Amino acid sequence: MTSIRRFSVLPALVLILTTMFSFTVKESNNSLLYRTNNLSIAVDGTSSLHDWTVKSEKGQCDMNLVLTGDKLTGITSLNFSVPVETLKSGHGAMDNNTFKALKSKNYKNITFTLTSGTVTPVDAVTYKVKAVGKLSIAGTTKETEILGTVKYNAADQSFTLTGVKKMNMTDYNVEPPTALFGTIKTGNAISITYNAKITK
Repeated sequence: MTSIRRFSVLPALVLILTTMFSFTVKESNNSLLYRTNNLSIAVDGTSSLHDWTVKSEKGQCDMNLVLTGDKLTGITSLNFSVPVETLKSGHGAMDNNTFKALKSKNYKNITFTLTSGTVTPVDAVTYKVKAVGKLSIAGTTKETEILGTVKYNAADQSFTLTGVKKMNMTDYNVEPPTALFGTIKTGNAISITYNAKITK
């Protein structure tokens, strides 16, 4: 009789332990929304006259990060948007040529939407992030890979995102701008540097 009672208790014990384990896993893995309204973008390029840079600090970015304890273990969403006409060089004529080349009257924003992402730890607070997604520029959308470094700031529990993306303007059907009736020509290759502090 005693052995029968012990055996009948076993399934209940297994169920309790399984439930506790499941609860612990759910509690230790959290997907949290982080965002910023001042994503900083700098686009660097060349021309037949001199190198040039246009900048914006008006980009918006939000992302869902998966945390296990205080460690970043995954990224499930990432979206950013930069208004084209906030990209400024400090020279009005060049800015107008930039807006024209990017077709800003019809396509107000440069956007990116994540389709998949991976996180690789570098040290206790630094991670490499690879984001694959849809990048839209001047009406052309292509799948591309964006690499970045994410660093955890323990003081305010925020993250800092930095990275560089190199491409050609013509990849997105953007005609490199010219000036002075074509005597000044812009190089096709550009480098996009981005920087953002993201918080919950």
